[in-house]
Amino acid sequence: MHFKHLSPEDGLVALRERVRQFVDQACIPLESNDLSHDVAALDRVLASLRPQAQAAGLYLPQLPPSLGGLGLSWVERAVVLEEAGRSFLAPGAMNCAPPDQPNMISLMRHGTPGQKERYLLPLAQGKVRSCFAMTEPQPGAGSDPSMLKTFATRTSKGWSITGHKWFITGASGAGFAIVLAMTDDGPTQFIVETRNPGYQLLRTIDAMDPYAIGGHGELLLQDCCVGADAVLGEVGQGLRDAQVRLEPARLSHCIRFIGRARRALEIAQDYANQRSSFGAQLSDLQQIQAMVADSHMDLHASRLMTLDCASRMDAGQSVKTESAMTKIFVSEAVNRVADRAAQMMGALGMSADTVVSLIVRELRPFRIYDGASELHRATLGRRFLKANVSNKE
Repeated sequence: MHFKHLSPEDGLVALRERVRQFVDQACIPLESNDLSHDVAALDRVLASLRPQAQAAGLYLPQLPPSLGGLGLSWVERAVVLEEAGRSFLAPGAMNCAPPDQPNMISLMRHGTPGQKERYLLPLAQGKVRSCFAMTEPQPGAGSDPSMLKTFATRTSKGWSITGHKWFITGASGAGFAIVLAMTDDGPTQFIVETRNPGYQLLRTIDAMDPYAIGGHGELLLQDCCVGADAVLGEVGQGLRDAQVRLEPARLSHCIRFIGRARRALEIAQDYANQRSSFGAQLSDLQQIQAMVADSHMDLHASRLMTLDCASRMDAGQSVKTESAMTKIFVSEAVNRVADRAAQMMGALGMSADTVVSLIVRELRPFRIYDGASELHRATLGRRFLKANVSNKE
């Protein structure tokens, strides 16, 4: 692996330090248990932080300068997003948080000039939020998107969409949704404005992760009429087009959560260095030392996997296999790190007196979100076994 963008000469070290200062000085002081599951309050705090992120030159690391971004490569983003990920608030403040970040990538790759003007620019400017609506209640699509029950039919003026979606991150307060629906020609992505009379937010689901921007919504689309210009990408190619969004989204999640797990470990290490029990300091106990060592190994391996995947993406290579392996490993590794941190802190680690318990709650769903570990393992196993057979033929 050759990570050519990691040298100090290109200013990346200075940029990483600016992100760390922004996180420590501006974002962490505003974190509060009162923001947990309060969509409106979280939006207000993020709106107050975004001008500071812009002034510090930290806004939109994932977009090119033509759209107001920093134009960073994936390897460079990996460094920046890990630092931002130490805080619950920094990714949203820097406008590089899900679901808006991957939605921006989708609109940039597949959007028409009109769609970019109407949806991408306001999204990049932080004037509106968005969501991505694929998951459905049983018997609809979950880990298997081919089970789509939401259907779009052609009309004289465009399309009519009917379906039921749930666990749609960012739905509460979103200005528009990218909706995946089945058509006679196959799965297709549509841009649907949330003010559409056929679009209804039924509820915000009370999930365990406390700082999801816009929460996780349940949606109902009933004869939701959109124009022909609402199609994002190509009709019938929605799964292919969505994959362009999902692979970068998985990698970005991994990078941010490495930062979050690292923060939990830092807090636990400080606690172990200060706390005495049974006549000894916790940090002198071999069991604690082993937990700290294992956690640093998990973070180191996770970081190397994400950097390898990022380097391949910068080189224009397919990362279908590498991103799946990285997602499985990192989602499980950061959970191990956060769990050990909470364990080292005892009852304090179970409480809301520190952010460690919140980090545990936030990281646990990542083994399910963006594809459950079991699904990715099964897909990878089939792929490797098939490649082995093909290589012998």
